[in-house]
This record gives sequence, C-alpha cells and structure tokens, in this order.
Amino acid sequence: MEYEINGQGLLSEEGPLAKEISNFQARPQQQVMADAVAKAIQSNATAIIEAGTGVGKTFAYLAPALASGGRIIISTGSKTLQDQLYLKDLPLVKKALKSNSKTALLKGRANYLCLHRLQRSQEDARFHDRRSITHLQRIADWAMITDVGDVSELNSVPRDAEVWSSVTSTADNCIGKECEEYLDCFVVQARKKAQEADVVVVNHHLFFADMALKEEGFGELLPSADAVILDEAHQLPEIASTFFSDVLSSRQLLELSRDILAESLAQASDMPDLRDSLRELDKCVTDLRLAMDKPGLREPWYKISTKPAIKQEIEHLDEIMLTLLTIMGHAAERSKELESCLERLVVMKTRLDQLNHPKANTVQWYETYTISFSLVSTPLDIAKPFKKQLEAMSCAWILTSATLAVQQSFFHFTQRIGMEQPIELLLDSPFDYWHHGLLYAPPNMPEPNQHDFVESLVEAALPVIKAAGGRTFMLFTSYRALNEAAELLEDELDYPILVQGDSAQSDMIEKFRDLGNAVLLGTSSFWEGVDVRGAALSCVIIDKLPFSSPGDPVLEARIKAIREAGGNPFSEYQLPQAVIALKQGVGRLIRDDEDKGVLMICDPRLRTKPYGRTFLASIPRVPRTSKQEDVERFFKVHKI
Repeated sequence: MEYEINGQGLLSEEGPLAKEISNFQARPQQQVMADAVAKAIQSNATAIIEAGTGVGKTFAYLAPALASGGRIIISTGSKTLQDQLYLKDLPLVKKALKSNSKTALLKGRANYLCLHRLQRSQEDARFHDRRSITHLQRIADWAMITDVGDVSELNSVPRDAEVWSSVTSTADNCIGKECEEYLDCFVVQARKKAQEADVVVVNHHLFFADMALKEEGFGELLPSADAVILDEAHQLPEIASTFFSDVLSSRQLLELSRDILAESLAQASDMPDLRDSLRELDKCVTDLRLAMDKPGLREPWYKISTKPAIKQEIEHLDEIMLTLLTIMGHAAERSKELESCLERLVVMKTRLDQLNHPKANTVQWYETYTISFSLVSTPLDIAKPFKKQLEAMSCAWILTSATLAVQQSFFHFTQRIGMEQPIELLLDSPFDYWHHGLLYAPPNMPEPNQHDFVESLVEAALPVIKAAGGRTFMLFTSYRALNEAAELLEDELDYPILVQGDSAQSDMIEKFRDLGNAVLLGTSSFWEGVDVRGAALSCVIIDKLPFSSPGDPVLEARIKAIREAGGNPFSEYQLPQAVIALKQGVGRLIRDDEDKGVLMICDPRLRTKPYGRTFLASIPRVPRTSKQEDVERFFKVHKI
C-alpha cells in the first residue's frame, strides 16, 4: 500500500501511524521533519535536522524512508539504540504502512561468534582457569542452538569475559573464504541478509569502521543505498575522529602473538626461533607498559617518548617486529592463518613507524589502563575524509539529533564534518518548557576550580533534593567530583543513592525508575541517551558547564592548530562543544508532555561570564531564579 510521502499524509491524525498507535498525537514539528526527509530522499540532497526532545524524530525519518520504497541505511549512536530501532520502532512503522520492505540488523563482526576460532580455542585448550573453561563450554553449547550468533543473546557469559576475544573475529584475523566454516559463518549470513534487505540498521561505530577502510562486512552495501540516515548525529565528529585514527595497542600485539603461537604449533613446529621471538615480544609489551607508569593516563606522546626507559622499549619493540617480519615471511606460506598474521604484523609495524615519524596535521598520544596501553595517532581534521566519503556516494544524506545547533546555528557542526550548503532545519521541542520547568542557579557559588566547589554544590543541592522528594539526577563532569559528592551525601539523605559504577548503567536506570524517590549520581554516559519519563525524575542538577579538559591530548593539539591558524579556539571549538554537551544533559529532565521539573546548574559562570548567554540561548527557554524558595514553591504548586 502506497502513501503520499509527506508528513501530513503519514503523520497526521488520520494517517496510517495514528491508526496503528493508540493515543497517537499529531505533532506539527514531526510532520515538518518528515516532509524534509521525504524531499531530501527524492532529490538526493543532504539535510541536517535538529529535532528537539519530543518531536519524535525516529518516526519522522522512518515513515518517509519506508514509504519511499528505496534502499535505506540507518545508523544510530549505540548498539542499544540500534536494537530498539530494529526490534521496536521499525516493525511498528512497517506494520502501519503495510510495507513489504525487507529489514536487516547488522553489527560489527566482533558481535558475532566465530565458529572457526571457537573450534581452535577448544582444540588448543587455550584457557586453564576454571571460569574461562566454564565460559568456553557455555559458548560451545550455545553455538549448537543459535541461529544468528549474536553474542548479546548469551547472558550467562559476561560481555567483558576474556574468552570472547578468542571466539570472535576481527577484520585482521578473519581468513575469509579460506575458512572451513565460511558457509556457516554468522558474519557472512548477517551480511547476506543485509545485502538482500531494503532497510539496514547499523550503528555509527560499524559505519565509520567501513568509512575508515577497516572492512567489517558493510562497505559493499553503501554504494547501492538511496539514502543514509544518521541519527544521534552530534556524535559523528568524535566517532569519525576515533575511526580515522591509527591505533597500536598492547591488546593487539598480544593477540597477534597468541594467534601466531597457536598456528605455529600446528604448522611451523620446526621453527623454534619464531616462538622465541614471540616470548620476547610478550615481555617487551609488558615492560613497555611498566615504563609508562600509572594507569588512567591520557597524554601527548611527546611527554614520555624521550624518557630513557620508554625510548629503550620502543626501540626494542621495533627490533622484535623487524625480526618477526623476517621469520614470518618464511612461515606465512604454510597456512592462510599465518599469512593473515603476517599482514597484521605489517600494519602494526607501520603504525609504530608513524608514531615516531608522524604525518602532518595529526596528534600522537597514549593512554594507560591497569595492565595495558594504547598508542594513537589521530587526525586533527576529519572534514576532508568525511567529505570525500559523502561525495563518493550519490545518495541522500539525512543527519539528525536533538543537539546539533549552537545559538540556532549549525556552523560549528557542518564545519567539523566538511558539509557545504546542506538543507538545514531547526525544530523546537513541542513541550511546554516555560510552564513545566524552572532553571535554578544557586547564588554565592565559588568558581569551579576552587577547592570547596563540590562541598558548596552539595550544600546548595541538599534542600533542592529534599524539596523534590529525591527523584534527582546529579550529573558531573568528572569522576573525582562525583565520588566526592557521593561521600558528602551519604549521611545527609534518607533517599536511596545510586552511584555510577555500582552496577551496569541499564540496571541503575531501571532501579531508579522502580524506586521512584532515588538520587542518581552519574558522569558523561548519563548525560545522553537516558530516558526516564514521569515523576520518578523531577530534578536534574549539573555541577559545571561541561568544557572538555584542556589536558586532553587531542583537544590540546586542536587548540594549538586553531591558534596557529589565527583563530580563536575557545569561541570556535571549546564553547560550541560545551554547549552541545550541556544541551544533552538538560535534555534528561523533560521527556514527555506531562513531565515537570527543576534544572539546577551550579556553575556561577552561567551568570558571571559573557559566554553564559550563549549557553542560555541554546537550551529551552524556562523561567530562571536564584532563590531557593522559588524551587520549593515550584514543587508545591505542581504537586510533584
């Protein structure tokens, strides 16, 4: 059944979705967005659309996309949103439109069980601790019954279990059509289904892995698409920057060593020098991590690259890799797996060389974890490679999010991704923020860099939390501030306190909803993508304006590059980034027509600095106060 492809026809009170969805509310903004999406698809245009909370952007792009009858690729910000879109929203719209479109869900290959690597892990008896052996057996049992091999199906093995990396593949270690399990491969089957589908749902990480030429089984779909829809598009610049980066990590090196060893025992047992070099490689990786000092560091490479111990281990790593390249050159002809390992070694050696001899307009940095590390080379400008990809595909591009504009302008976003003259559409939220919300800026707060800032924040927040009856999100810009506030609140509140890290994020949100009077403390991951509707969340407290840490190596390099080009890094980059982040945090408070609540921003710079006006002009317009009694009156009047 065909419908006129416009918002009025698809999303009106008499439209197909209204007939399918009980209590459907026609929204003018949603209809305008659907019209814009339909026109972009029909004319192969590029559109950037900010749709405020409550517009219903998912239906606004799904309905015209399905009605177009074309081939559509939809990319979302996370695997959680990807699953929700594919399992809930897409089937609903498809049913409403009586569409015959075939749909498919495609994830990166690390999300699928690799039958070949599972078999090798069992044969090699790679694991010796009881927990890993149990996990491996559970995976083997599940492999006998699963239809799609999506590892998220198996809840009895934690997603961070060590065994998963041995039974899933990467673009590096997959041997492709040479594999004996190729015809039964879950990745191949998922690809095949996606190739035959009219609508394919992916996530940004998979999308950009392909854009960065790190083949994950998706690239062959892109050229044939009529439209690409990128939801949660505010994440694109950072995700693209990650995937256009070159990474050399301890995990990559040790996994390569492990894979070479396993294959050499079967195919190159007469080459003891190979196993000697692998032992030397493993030791060097461990020694290099020890030379890097404490975990949790994320700094420019130049800060440690000249230290004697680091320099010695990097030179040693280079020597070992050269030796391995020579030995593997002879061993690779013995099996497809060893040939694949040689190719991975060549890539890693190239990345090590680039770290010491960087390309122009890149920043080299490192990050340390408890027992591992990453060495990264990141491009400072992703606009050129992103623009090149856009131009290579003559299809419609629709980029949408609730947070793309700064002071009603898309300039910052379009500049970062290299888009020129797209269709721009800015749609306000249909929610009545003016009557349903209140912005409270507590008076006499110290500057955020003062030692007593968190203590003052908690002191100012306590009466607000009590007036709200709990039901509060406290959003922090750092773990340090979060932990300090958690300690200070511990003996001051009679409400349940949930602190990020105590359990999985999804569990915390579910518990917060169920309790109905809890106080949740979270950092960046709780600023976006979290949806709590109703009275359970009636107050959001934000500690500081979310400027990125100037100590971040990539940010530091970008600031330097903008300054050297004669620009103003604060107004051109740091401020717009912080505004978009604040908009995400503010967006947690009011999630539907009936929601009401208080937003408390504790950073005095919102009132005392000229740039405070930029933040205020970019968030929904609500009454403002600096009086605690106004907050208490708000909760009494609205009876929440």
